[in-house]
Amino acid sequence: MSSLNDLTFAILGGTGPQGRGLGRRFAQAGLDIVLGSRTVDKGEAAAAELSEELGMSVRGSDNRSACEMGDVVLVVVPWNGHGELLTQLKDVLAGKIVVDCVNPLAFDKEGAFALKVFEGSATEQAAAILTESTVVGAFHNLSAALLSNPDVAAIESDVLVLGDEPVATDLVRALADTIPGVRGVYGGRRRNAHQVEALTANLISINRHYKAHASVRVTDIKTTQAGVRS
Repeated sequence: MSSLNDLTFAILGGTGPQGRGLGRRFAQAGLDIVLGSRTVDKGEAAAAELSEELGMSVRGSDNRSACEMGDVVLVVVPWNGHGELLTQLKDVLAGKIVVDCVNPLAFDKEGAFALKVFEGSATEQAAAILTESTVVGAFHNLSAALLSNPDVAAIESDVLVLGDEPVATDLVRALADTIPGVRGVYGGRRRNAHQVEALTANLISINRHYKAHASVRVTDIKTTQAGVRS
């Protein structure tokens, strides 16, 4: 199993709040990060800004080029463009671990609610499209505001990691562990991703009601580092 320090992590949608926040935390952990965007200019601009802020090198490019550079690719894009983007990038994502972080949600006057997905979940839709990739679901429930806030040193949360291939889920658990305060927890197979994605709607409601940044903690388990970081 590879060390995280030997891998490049590309983030599709890396210029949005969640993608940029994850990129910040992974870069601070010393990992090699590429922020992907719809255009090269936007990706490079976001990477240059983050590099200057952190005092370390972060690369940026368009989404396709980011996929080419990445050993592991995180999908952090709006749900309404999820399937189309992955279909366009299927060829360049072949043979890679793809981490789907997308929540199929919508909003109305009553707040956030989960959408029904034909394949069952965004993670399962990704697996149905990316038949030559290894798809893992993770990072659905972390607050973008906390990830992006330089004054927040640690985020007290678990990340539920869903997948069918133990090597891939162990690697993504270890990736979650690089964020101070966060613990990667195996959450079951891909078929169980729908309730984890949908839970984000409940968290949004909780956070709005209590003016908080609530997240998920799993009790009564002991985990160890997945052992892929040098």
